[in-house]
Amino acid sequence: MSKQRSFSTRPARAIRTAAIATALAVAGTLVGCAADGGDAGDGDRTLNVLIAQPQEGAGKILAEQYEEETGVKVEIEVVPYDQIQTKAILDAQSGTNHYDAIQYWYTSVGALAESGALADLTDWASSDEEIDEPDFIQSIFGPYTQFEGKTYGLPIDGDTHVLFYNTDILERNGVAVPTTWDEYVAAAKTITEAEKANGVYGAALLGSKSAFNIGSTFFNRLATMSPDPIDPAMPDLTTDAAVAAAQAMLDASPYALPSPLEIGFEQALPQFLAGNVGMIEFWTDLGVFAQDPGQSKIVDGWGVAPLPIGPEGHVSGALNAGWAMGVSPNASDEELAKDFVRFSSSKAMNEQLITTTGSGVDPIRTSTLESEKYREFAPQVAEVSAQVLPEAQSWPTSPAAPEMISALNDNLALMLQGNLTAEQAMAQTWDAWQKL
Repeated sequence: MSKQRSFSTRPARAIRTAAIATALAVAGTLVGCAADGGDAGDGDRTLNVLIAQPQEGAGKILAEQYEEETGVKVEIEVVPYDQIQTKAILDAQSGTNHYDAIQYWYTSVGALAESGALADLTDWASSDEEIDEPDFIQSIFGPYTQFEGKTYGLPIDGDTHVLFYNTDILERNGVAVPTTWDEYVAAAKTITEAEKANGVYGAALLGSKSAFNIGSTFFNRLATMSPDPIDPAMPDLTTDAAVAAAQAMLDASPYALPSPLEIGFEQALPQFLAGNVGMIEFWTDLGVFAQDPGQSKIVDGWGVAPLPIGPEGHVSGALNAGWAMGVSPNASDEELAKDFVRFSSSKAMNEQLITTTGSGVDPIRTSTLESEKYREFAPQVAEVSAQVLPEAQSWPTSPAAPEMISALNDNLALMLQGNLTAEQAMAQTWDAWQKL
């Protein structure tokens, strides 16, 4: 069993408060001239919505559809994902009050809620029949939306990784689809040693120092190696499973697309679609791209499976990326903002987005995960998603989570550089977490 440890976020809170105070001082002169969120000036209603750059495509679809159905204009502001938290907190605490609805990376739910940047939606979410809260995949709903027993948003994208593989590369090297991480490393080694001279590698290891890359690669292994669920308050990095998860990254790196520290999803995706990579851990919508002859050279030459597991693990996955939509506590029209959030997470919109190429959205509801339309659109992926998403596990979501994830990324990068062992990377990260 994992060790249970308590921790305090007070030092981190003080740091965040000081940083916010500095930002507020800079922004203070902007408050008086900031645009209102509700009145467009011509009598029409307008919603201002903050959207993360990876979700720009889905955000535009939501804005267009909502305006078409309601007549309400939705102004989308797209920013890098790592700026969402700062912008939302600054907007709420400075009195600018520009945003009505805020899309957020779920790991920041605790930090946003504690800072007063998200409205408490608990009673509304549980009582509104149109929302149908029980229909949300429960492994997603809690981590994405809840902090200290209250609900602060609704899910809109259920991101997790599965294992995609090139069937031709595996077959010509006599390699079976791996079901364990040891088999994964062995398969990558066999392929790379046989075909590296031709520019073909056994795996693409997302190792660039950003959360969606190196963080996802680690949590993929932790979720499938640990006998116990990941603790979203503070994952225990003192366990054998945590060290094994980091070591599995090291073991695979010599046989991965070079150099893992420079490989993010932007670099790995085109290499896999070009037929130069045997295996890749990736979000489920990769299956749609792989089957598109306009951008893929491996049409009908790929497969998908759950992530491999460790000796004590089970079929699972990590909630990598993953987005929810919340309401600003200072929304100019709270009911209208709630309506947009409800619309964005609805069954109809989720089904439309998960069956739209390029939306970047995955199922958030049991009804859409099991829908015939989704199964027809992405049959291989839908089958694997049905196994993985209900078992997917959360990254940290406490108020200190952003700092925790940053420290983890730093030490994992040092490990891949050869400056730390797996044990040292976990120990240094754990020590850093105790100070938050």
